[in-house]
Amino acid sequence: MRVLVPFGARDPKSRLSSVFSPSERRDLAEAMLDDVLAALSDHEPVVVANAPVDAAAPTRVDDRPLTTAVNARLGEGPTAVVMADLPLVRGETITRLLDTEGDVVVAPGLGGGTNALVVRHPEFETDYHGVSVRDHRERARAVGATVSTVDSYRLGVDIDEPADLVEVLLHGDGKTTGWLREHGGRVETTDGRTRFRRDGRD
Repeated sequence: MRVLVPFGARDPKSRLSSVFSPSERRDLAEAMLDDVLAALSDHEPVVVANAPVDAAAPTRVDDRPLTTAVNARLGEGPTAVVMADLPLVRGETITRLLDTEGDVVVAPGLGGGTNALVVRHPEFETDYHGVSVRDHRERARAVGATVSTVDSYRLGVDIDEPADLVEVLLHGDGKTTGWLREHGGRVETTDGRTRFRRDGRD
């Protein structure tokens, strides 16, 4: 099965700007990409980036919006789409995703996003705007495709906000976790609640 990994190489992870500089955000995004590609190492993934990036997999530069760039690569056989900001994902998680039956297999992210898809229906098209997990289910049904859902913590945690980084420090063991610790990242507990803190920036 073809596996696509979309990667936003231009000004990545802008919502982390309160804790990381632009160059640090780029490094962090590339560390997460490396973790995802490591989990996909048995599946020959292709990175679809909106600007050049040095990745441990073949890369295709496509500066069109995410939805357009992905849809241009669907319809030619079963295809998986795995986002590049899933640093907790592991090889066994990917195996479970790819082995799940259904014309369209959806792995939801927190907040209504779609962190991974498997597309086996030639008429299905993605839509990554808004509440995409709901939209993908509706689009699948509109073309008569069966829909399955993969309920996975490791696929569900994508990194957009500083609060998301707590999960990486608590549960990760890959390159992203190491990068965060090397750059002063830590988990702070106050009144029973955890949050991400960075030494020297608080």
